[in-house]
Amino acid sequence: MVIAEEGFFMIRDLHNKGYNDSEISRMTGFNRRTVRKYLAADELPKKQRRTGKPSKLDPFKDYITERITAYPLTARRIYREIRERGYTGGYTILKDYIRTIRPQYTPPAVLRFETPPGKQMQVDWGECGSQEIDGRKRKIHAFSAVLGYSRMRYMEFTLSTDVYTLIQCHKNAFDYFGGIPEEILYDNIKTVIIKRAIRARDHTWNAKFEDFFTHHGFIPRVCKPYNPQTKGKVENSIKFMKKDFLLGNRFTSFADMDQKLLHWCNRVNSEIHGSTHEIPYDRLKEETLTPLGLIKPYIIRREEKRKILRDAYVSYNGTLYSVPYQYAGQTALLELEGTTITVKIGSEVICTHQVAPTSTKKVRVKEHFTGLQKEARANNSRKTQFAQDARDSQPFFEIVYPDVEERPLSTYDVFAGEVGP
Repeated sequence: MVIAEEGFFMIRDLHNKGYNDSEISRMTGFNRRTVRKYLAADELPKKQRRTGKPSKLDPFKDYITERITAYPLTARRIYREIRERGYTGGYTILKDYIRTIRPQYTPPAVLRFETPPGKQMQVDWGECGSQEIDGRKRKIHAFSAVLGYSRMRYMEFTLSTDVYTLIQCHKNAFDYFGGIPEEILYDNIKTVIIKRAIRARDHTWNAKFEDFFTHHGFIPRVCKPYNPQTKGKVENSIKFMKKDFLLGNRFTSFADMDQKLLHWCNRVNSEIHGSTHEIPYDRLKEETLTPLGLIKPYIIRREEKRKILRDAYVSYNGTLYSVPYQYAGQTALLELEGTTITVKIGSEVICTHQVAPTSTKKVRVKEHFTGLQKEARANNSRKTQFAQDARDSQPFFEIVYPDVEERPLSTYDVFAGEVGP
């Protein structure tokens, strides 16, 4: 701007001294058109802003605004969506545009804890609302595991957070990562720890979970109370998943949700991580995890007590399973291993079932009721005979008369005054 202003006054000064346009052009370096423009102007002409070319982002701006207004989606998420709709531009121009239409938020500073390869995995649960599944409204939870060094993520959706589900999710995460870390960090949840102590070795662990971590050889760690930032990696991962994957998405079923979540994990583990600036899959090669081949497979056996109904059925997960009718009314132990349900009375196995789909209301085995009708008829016959015998042995009802005192007739004559003393 300063150079243009100096040129303007220089041109006008040379003109006043008698130099023509061509001479002024040679002396100042400005072309003759500029010289004539400056001489004709009363003041320094303002620079005209050039009209930019249409941006590749323009056809998608309405869609971007609509999505950002409805949900606080990440720029990466929007970038994937508009590319699926034909966008061929870059990511930076999109990120800059989103910054202009979304309020800025400055997160508070935190102290980040880094762990060496193979040292630690962080585990947490996230609540993901409720949906109708197989005709019933169910709460949906997300299990999340993150390796501290590589930032490899594993997640899956579940309909329960009990200790058996927690153990199965761990097994799935170990399979996904290809090994077991030295230690795993948790919240103070009852499926992991029953009672904290001053010293870690004095903690009271959940018995079934203790059996699991003892079998695999990893060390469980629990966060200090009211200090969730200790496992910020996994909590941030859950928040990121909700924004980048779950928010505003649509699924055809619960299984579809879980399958797409696994694809999402594969994708984000293949991209540069914001904190390490490296790809998690690449850093996974540096994790010194205990190979799964060195550990004997862990068998999950779920045990639950159930009262056998009078019609010889036992309930599990909303489905009724038949048992031999002779055990009706007794308390049974259900042992679940894989997809098999074993029903026991004491140490006796009375029957087994395969776990039915959740939409199944009743599973009936015909042999469980063999002889029931004959026994029922015999019982009814005995009841009828007993009732008949009872009727024959005593009357249906009786009349009991009150006792009346008998007196000689002379007593009544005294009361009538006919006989003196």
